[in-house]
Amino acid sequence: MAAWDLLIDRKDLRVTKLAPAPDPQAADLAGGQVLLAVESFALTANNITYGAMGDAFGYWKFFPAPDGWGRIPVWGFATVVASRAEGVAEGLRLFGYLPMSTHVVMQLVPSRDGYVDRSPHRAELPPTYNAYNAAEAPGADDDYRSLLRPLLMTSFLLDDFLGEDAAVRTLVLSSASSKTAMGLAFYARSRGVKVVGLSSPANVARLAGLGLYDQVVSYAEAGSLKTGPGTAYVDFAGDRATTAAVHEALGGDLARSLIVGGTHWEAPRGAPQPLPGPQPVLFFAPDQIRKRAGEWGMAEVDARFRKALAAFVAGAPWLKLVQHKGAEGLEAAYATVLEGRAAPDEGHIVRP
Repeated sequence: MAAWDLLIDRKDLRVTKLAPAPDPQAADLAGGQVLLAVESFALTANNITYGAMGDAFGYWKFFPAPDGWGRIPVWGFATVVASRAEGVAEGLRLFGYLPMSTHVVMQLVPSRDGYVDRSPHRAELPPTYNAYNAAEAPGADDDYRSLLRPLLMTSFLLDDFLGEDAAVRTLVLSSASSKTAMGLAFYARSRGVKVVGLSSPANVARLAGLGLYDQVVSYAEAGSLKTGPGTAYVDFAGDRATTAAVHEALGGDLARSLIVGGTHWEAPRGAPQPLPGPQPVLFFAPDQIRKRAGEWGMAEVDARFRKALAAFVAGAPWLKLVQHKGAEGLEAAYATVLEGRAAPDEGHIVRP
């Protein structure tokens, strides 16, 4: 099919179907709308979190789908192929939040820093996700930008948030093979913070060899952790049993407990109450970026993040890009990431 959407069953993320989309050559755009052709995007554990938390945090609302189905958002590049929007020319290349589809219709308007989708269904959603940046012609670092920019922005903001608490001297990170956890480990260790990663047995040795963590242990060992006072637990997995094991093991040594993601999407949600130590609280990256934008200005936030991103890339010669083509390639990549089979040192890029 010339145009398609990958639809996900909102109740069971393993169930997917390819749905034909309207013929892009016959797009009937309303005034103010544009049609974008999706060029490429990254697929990571972060996208699985979008699906797992889609109802709670509104991720399903960005790209409407038939009842019971959803379109999981991804980050990547697209080109405007038809436009009825003032100030948005055909041929404009953009970077931002996209569906796992060949095409998408938006209501783009120029903004001070790029473009914003003003579609009515996105009006109440976080502005961070509705903003799009103009992109130059395809370059060698595009795939790294798709893969790392959204993930490491969260890593950067988490490290910034935790760095405000001088009492935190050790971090314990679940889903340590996720790129967001790896980014946080890199940034925190550069500040002299000790970082312990929790991962599946299959990933422990590989992660330990990357030099990102002071220690990597399997989930089975979470209940025997000993880290000392001033420890913060950052949960990227969303696994209630792991959270309970960490809290019970660390007890009074635990200074903070943050909920960030849900890569273990089938695990029971939330944490049993009460837990030893501080109760888990949600970290929502857009809140921290709004805070820093108010204090520093958005230009300074961007400048600091660009420096942090460049530092990570320079320190990650082990990172390998795995390319996937078309609907069949997307389905294979999605299954690999969903089932936790993606290797820690790989990044998956899809070209619809």
